[in-house]
Amino acid sequence: MKKRNIKYIVIHCTASLSTAAVSTIKNGWKARGWKNPGYHRLIDAQGKAHILSSYANVVNGAKGYNQTGIHIAYIGGVVRSMDYRKLVPADTRTLAQRQTLELFVRELHQLYPNAKIVGHRDLSPDLNKDGVISPNEWTKMCPCFDVKSEYAGVMK
Repeated sequence: MKKRNIKYIVIHCTASLSTAAVSTIKNGWKARGWKNPGYHRLIDAQGKAHILSSYANVVNGAKGYNQTGIHIAYIGGVVRSMDYRKLVPADTRTLAQRQTLELFVRELHQLYPNAKIVGHRDLSPDLNKDGVISPNEWTKMCPCFDVKSEYAGVMK
């Protein structure tokens, strides 16, 4: 098997309520016709990590970054609006999810020290070509928190 050239460690949310079941998320990918999962690891609200694929495999995490990325997600990322009519983006990570995510980021940074640690939204196109992906340029809110500042201590 050809070894993958990992350039990105990409953090995601599932853009679901934090109560969503792993099976529901997997079924969503199947309904889209995906053969591979969207993430390598999926972290539930209790902080349990579900292994969905080997890091050696390509998953469907972020178009254009799947061949060179490892994708980790927490279940959540949305809450119901005040009138309950729609779901709105929010950082819904539990303490357990925060802890498990950080463990994965630290582990992956050791395995792939040259890989950039980014949120899915940080992979949006730089529309104004200023070298910075600004909030107005995000194509998604995912993972609903600033990965670079959250894990700045890991990247030192």
